[in-house]
Amino acid sequence: MPDTVYLSLGSNLGDRESHLRDAIARLASVGRVQSVSSLYETQPVDFTDQPWFLNCGVGLETSVIPTRLMQQLLEIEKAMGRERVQKKGPRTIDIDILLFGDRVMNTLDLTIPHPAMQYRRFVLEPLAEIAPSALHPLLKKTIEELLQELPPNQIVKRLESRLAADRTDTHGSKVKS
Repeated sequence: MPDTVYLSLGSNLGDRESHLRDAIARLASVGRVQSVSSLYETQPVDFTDQPWFLNCGVGLETSVIPTRLMQQLLEIEKAMGRERVQKKGPRTIDIDILLFGDRVMNTLDLTIPHPAMQYRRFVLEPLAEIAPSALHPLLKKTIEELLQELPPNQIVKRLESRLAADRTDTHGSKVKS
């Protein structure tokens, strides 16, 4: 039975929106894209001396196991020109696994749920748009609850631009994507 996986996508080099569109199209090779959030322009976190990002959240249905999915996402990043020169530095595309159903795993190569997602407004705002009631399996809080607990210290601006048409989420509700 397929799992619902939530991803965070970001780009801050070149044609950021085009990179996000391309990455979403490439996700069809690993599953079925169920939902895509609005675009959000966000200030860099951690390493701040770089261009601002465009971010979005994606709901993906997949039958691939988590470690294989991570390998495939890294292959997509590489094929799109991602170079890992500086940790947290500028990038054409970044694809992170946030939630993988209700799975919890912590290996050298992969931690699910994403270990910093609850601290990042640029992750939680797009995710709350497409999956507000998704539950963080360790914190036992919904994405909406986690978002409400964040201090307003990160600039995240929702843009009018949309990447995909309306879709239906995993609970049968119409979502804007």
